[in-house]
Amino acid sequence: MQVADRRLVVVEGKGGHHRVVPVANRFFDALGAYLHDERPAGAGTDRVFVVLKGPRRGLPLSAEGLDEILAGARRRAGLEHGTCHELRHTCLTRLREAGMALEAVQAQAGHLSIESTRVYLHLANDWLAGQYLRAAALIDADTAAVGEMLAAQEVAAR
Repeated sequence: MQVADRRLVVVEGKGGHHRVVPVANRFFDALGAYLHDERPAGAGTDRVFVVLKGPRRGLPLSAEGLDEILAGARRRAGLEHGTCHELRHTCLTRLREAGMALEAVQAQAGHLSIESTRVYLHLANDWLAGQYLRAAALIDADTAAVGEMLAAQEVAAR
């Protein structure tokens, strides 16, 4: 973790790739609370996330363990979907919708090829089309209002 730079270093991410991930300040607030209040003090690992209950308490949290945690949360929330992959896709989608460049999304995702990231390209086009239609409607409304104002001025001038 590089707290001062607001970044995480992922040593073995998806596909075994190493990458640096920028994160928000609130992540570090939540992480601090987890480390202080929930993570077992005697955990015998340098991994940040560990099993919190049962016979594996304090051991590194595996991908399968995370899947179990998400499945339980999904059931409690009454959701049909919510896998790690879907959360990753949702995060990347939100970044793209917020205007992040496709190349930046590629780097964030750790995709070696831009072709893997192109799935997020249509989002910007849909967003752009929506923005255009919204702006066009405002322009049309303004044009109509100006037309009404000019007509009213002509009537008043007579």
